[in-house]
Amino acid sequence: MPRYFVDRLSRHTVSIFGIAAFLILVLIALFILKDSLPALKEVGLIDILFGAKWYPSHGSFGILTMLAGSVVTTLLALAIAVPLALGCAIFLAEVAPPRVRSITRPAVELLVGIPSVVYGLVGMIVLCPFIARLSGTGSGSSVLAAAIVLAIMVLPTITSISEDNLRAVPVHYKEGAFALGATHWQTIYHVLLPAARRGITAAVILGTGRAIGETMAMIMVIGNSPIFPTSIFGPARTLTGNIAVEIASATGIHESALFVTGLVLFILIMLINGIGLIAYRRRV
Repeated sequence: MPRYFVDRLSRHTVSIFGIAAFLILVLIALFILKDSLPALKEVGLIDILFGAKWYPSHGSFGILTMLAGSVVTTLLALAIAVPLALGCAIFLAEVAPPRVRSITRPAVELLVGIPSVVYGLVGMIVLCPFIARLSGTGSGSSVLAAAIVLAIMVLPTITSISEDNLRAVPVHYKEGAFALGATHWQTIYHVLLPAARRGITAAVILGTGRAIGETMAMIMVIGNSPIFPTSIFGPARTLTGNIAVEIASATGIHESALFVTGLVLFILIMLINGIGLIAYRRRV
């Protein structure tokens, strides 16, 4: 009887925690939506989403430049991070000796625990001057600097999930390939990677959500200019950076427009994470 009671209590407790987490998410969404309504009514959703000028002092609240900055920076970061992460995952899952794996895996996972401000500081002190010398112009605070920092930050997420999915491939897949005369690398490329494809796709999408929501490191290395990113060596501004830079001094419609920015970002991240979840559950 006590054991049955403990099982029921544990089940109900976990259910309460799950419902509470969902309710917190709903409350956050309602709070952002409530504070976004003044700007949505006065400026309009279309003008905010597709406006190319962000001049709060002149009543212009277009976030298209920041949206472009977030998308370009994220895509460039993924272009750098995905090959590195996939190679690292293959190395850890199939190539590395146990002793090397025991050192390399914790080192990769340790990257998750480093605060984003530390990444930004290293990028600002080391990476930005290097890029400035490379391009010959500016301070080096640029889309490229932000993308490199962001790529390092999402690397452990993509690596860990990809490695787990490579390890989850049934061992008889590999044994069957070896029995047919395939080499180790042929087995990895033609058997293991296709079998783990949906998990790797989900890892990339979840990494995308992590990348597009990053704030502090981006503020420190991207330049924070609300303009379209015309070059990887030029400055830009992200949606998250726009909120963090201006929210302390914003009032009235300006503050409400920043909440609209947060609402757009909230919906965007929810969509990305939803796509990642669907990709993980279904074969893609």
